[in-house]
Amino acid sequence: MRKIPPLNSVRAFEAVARHQSFSAAANELSVTVAAVSHQVRQLEDGLGQKLLERGRTVTLTPAGKAIYPLLRDGFDQIAQAFALLGGAKEGDAIQVSTTRAFAERWLMPRLAKFNEIYPSIVVSIHASEKLVDLRSETVDLAIRYGPVDAGVRGPVLFEDRYIAVADKSICPVERTATIDDFHNRPLLAFKWKNQALEAPTWSAWLARTEHDASRDLRISWYSEESLALHALERGLGPLLCSDVLIDDELRSGRIRRVLGPTLTGFTYHLIEDNHGNPRRSLSLFREWLLGEAKSFRENTLDEVAGQQLALTS
Repeated sequence: MRKIPPLNSVRAFEAVARHQSFSAAANELSVTVAAVSHQVRQLEDGLGQKLLERGRTVTLTPAGKAIYPLLRDGFDQIAQAFALLGGAKEGDAIQVSTTRAFAERWLMPRLAKFNEIYPSIVVSIHASEKLVDLRSETVDLAIRYGPVDAGVRGPVLFEDRYIAVADKSICPVERTATIDDFHNRPLLAFKWKNQALEAPTWSAWLARTEHDASRDLRISWYSEESLALHALERGLGPLLCSDVLIDDELRSGRIRRVLGPTLTGFTYHLIEDNHGNPRRSLSLFREWLLGEAKSFRENTLDEVAGQQLALTS
């Protein structure tokens, strides 16, 4: 016979340990903070051991650290067992985390396709430059940007490159624009939130292209990548940016490439909680996303950029 403490108390402790917060655990369990605190105390009293250190932050004691991973995995397996009994239900919702620029420029324009195929699945987007912990936050999967760490097993969606582009309204009509065409306008740039990444820069781009070095080139800085992209589309100047984020605009001709080098970028890759609840709705979204990424990779920007250069040269 199994000797198990009251499951409500066990569940309360697991939620607090996972969130490292009594209030977040209370929100998840739809009870008050006082109720969660009482249930954890009840568990500690029954075990005769302290599991949490309470203060400005919640931390696990050695006893708490010992049992938390086992309880977490146990609840994950319970959720997995019940998930096997049904598919996507009406009103089923999934939470996706990604950067604001990628959400605006690549993911959201394609979501209508998913909604047409699976109208009962609601997709919510959490746009932030902050890396989220899928175990401690209510996020089902994340699309992250950067190098793929050695320990990451999630699939790579695609890789981007950095090119200089400008709105067609400020580009020469009869030929391909060069950087010397924009001495009366500032170069657009944005502040990278992730300081760990070695961001492609205008300096690196200019070092690899011929230009009139005797004339000053000014840089107009934006705090957000999405703001710099809006400035680009309003003809405020040329921007060095990811080709993934301006794919539609390049294809339509609204944005044109400036003659110059292509700089190596990073990868967009999928991060999943492999020990979490494999709901069918999440699996369907994952497969759809991978299919969209595959189509995007196969329909590369090289042909579009090459045609554009040939037509305007």
